[in-house]
Amino acid sequence: MKSHLIALIGLFAIGASYAAPKGLPQSEKQRLIVTTDLGGTDPDDTQSMIHLLVCSNMMDIEGLISSQVWMDDPDKTGKIKAVVEQFGEVLPRLRKHAGGYPDLDYLRSITLRGQEKSNMSSVGEGKDSPGSELIIAAVDNPKDRRPVWIAAWGGMNTLAQALWKVSRTRTPEEVEAFVSKIRIYDILGQDDAGAWIAKNFPDIVYIRNTQIYGWGPSDEWTKNNIQNCLPLGKHYPDRVWATEGDSPSFFYVYANGLNVPEHIDYGGWGGRFSLTKTSGIRGMDFIVRNGKDETQYDPYYMHPSAPEGIQAINRWRQHIWNDFAARMAWTTTDDYEAVNHHPVAVIQRDRSLRCIYRTARPGEELRFDASKSHDPDGDRLGYRWSIYKEPSSYKNTVPLTGDTTARCQLMIPDDAAGKTIHLILEVTDDGTPSLTAYRRVVIEVE
Repeated sequence: MKSHLIALIGLFAIGASYAAPKGLPQSEKQRLIVTTDLGGTDPDDTQSMIHLLVCSNMMDIEGLISSQVWMDDPDKTGKIKAVVEQFGEVLPRLRKHAGGYPDLDYLRSITLRGQEKSNMSSVGEGKDSPGSELIIAAVDNPKDRRPVWIAAWGGMNTLAQALWKVSRTRTPEEVEAFVSKIRIYDILGQDDAGAWIAKNFPDIVYIRNTQIYGWGPSDEWTKNNIQNCLPLGKHYPDRVWATEGDSPSFFYVYANGLNVPEHIDYGGWGGRFSLTKTSGIRGMDFIVRNGKDETQYDPYYMHPSAPEGIQAINRWRQHIWNDFAARMAWTTTDDYEAVNHHPVAVIQRDRSLRCIYRTARPGEELRFDASKSHDPDGDRLGYRWSIYKEPSSYKNTVPLTGDTTARCQLMIPDDAAGKTIHLILEVTDDGTPSLTAYRRVVIEVE
């Protein structure tokens, strides 16, 4: 076993030991803080939390914060803690199948309450919360220069409180540095604090995704592949409205070789977003119905979904479902050979999950070799190379040969000068369920 130090936010520093196989290097993971109204009338936050935790070796979770939405609710932090404890029951098994899972005591320590009241009425002098202080400490952490992604499954006023305090206690230069490390992925907009943040911090990276429904599996699939995986599956609730409405926010930062979170227009499991901010993306109608008014902050600007909307997620949804099903299967057994594991996609000798950047000239032929890709279970691998047109600035056809083999050739068109071409490699095993690994190559044509 190999001992790792979990770098945390200054408030906490907890050591953890992980079993083989080895986890990802920190440089390939994203930092994530979740604000959630888990415990409310819709159980989809509980669904998303279970899904997040079984994927938690693929990102660095630094906060699970109980947040309000459009109305005041009793403190539901205990509901999050209950899910964390349920996850703890299967954590030893998960560590038999993959490295990098966080320690249970660590997860307990970062599960905190956010603002006591809803909306901007809970932001201001004397209204700091454990959650808002955690956000400040995470962003301030001098030992970690990576940005901090805030996934908003509920309201945004805990982040608003953190920004309010920093903006009133630091110099403009210090505030600018603080804001520059924050990235927001807001699901639907569930209070008026998001509009306040976007108005008062116009340079902040703020995604508000209103195109989140339609990627999820059927109830029957969920029962067979998730709920029947005991003991954790019994805690995954039945759908009331939509399944896992909040999950795209953490899909977006999942380290899988496809996602490149810093480039919101690249597209991946969590969707694809416009580089141009749009004014007045309104939150859910419950905000107005509870007497709050986002229009008072007009004009405010956020990054909207790209034109293809939910289809940006749907193109990968079978892979997402299979990944979740495989991870839930891991929770049922210590036997590594009894379940399927992810293949490793390798281009040339690059075994990382980082995006590969290449330059080329019009008329040049490029060759890519994925033959060193491998599968830990010894499964047979299938290959698929494709041009991802939506994020590519070159929109015409790019000739590809060998697109279903380990080696492919790509001819740069004569009219592609000054454009970019996104080449995606998918390596899929023949295990059950089949699992896919990715690599992305961005070709910049001179």
